[in-house]
Amino acid sequence: MKKNKNIAIIPARGGSKRIKKKNIKLFLGKPIISYSIEAALASQLFDEVMVSTDDIEIKEIAKSFGASVPFLRSDVNANDFAILADVIEEVVLNYKKEGIEFNNVCCILPTAPFVNATNLENAYAQLMNKNFDSVFPMLEFSFPIQRSLEFKDHKVKMVWEEHMNTRSQDLELRYHDAGQFYWIRTKRFLRDKKIFTDNSGGLVISELLAQDIDTETDFKLAEMKYKLMLDA
Repeated sequence: MKKNKNIAIIPARGGSKRIKKKNIKLFLGKPIISYSIEAALASQLFDEVMVSTDDIEIKEIAKSFGASVPFLRSDVNANDFAILADVIEEVVLNYKKEGIEFNNVCCILPTAPFVNATNLENAYAQLMNKNFDSVFPMLEFSFPIQRSLEFKDHKVKMVWEEHMNTRSQDLELRYHDAGQFYWIRTKRFLRDKKIFTDNSGGLVISELLAQDIDTETDFKLAEMKYKLMLDA
């Protein structure tokens, strides 16, 4: 096996509750999954760019954009309860049965049109150069979470009352997962079955280069952001 053999896994099951056929819904004229496939191929980092799906329509669309779909996802990993780690493990082990092994996996979400080759390359460089177990893009919270509020007994309270009078600029920055892609070292992943470990790194990206897509409103906001990005 050659050094640093990589696979991109794009998980795209057919079932979608809040947005019908979310993974292949047209995003500015193209199936949204096509953006993830094209970014992976453009990066030239991967020996294999594959889509894990249980859906024939998704399979055909994925193949038309250059991804491989060598097998369909199992029923157990196509239900509402399967987690991302289960899907990644299934793919890696299926390839292993065929005598094909990969040093690193990059799981790219199918509804992440802002993923680009540059960020994939930069995150991969971190994985290699800093010897992390995994690396993924992160966003800074737009408002200090230390000053967040909660309802208790119908009354508003600060979650961290010690920061009641702390100036925002004096608070440490906090981040959240951008929900785009995850570079993972295969050997460590198969041992612990964890994407996020105590040895994970993060690539901080702009809020204009990410949008969580769970509702139709999110979808429209993502299209608006994408147009802004193109005009920038």
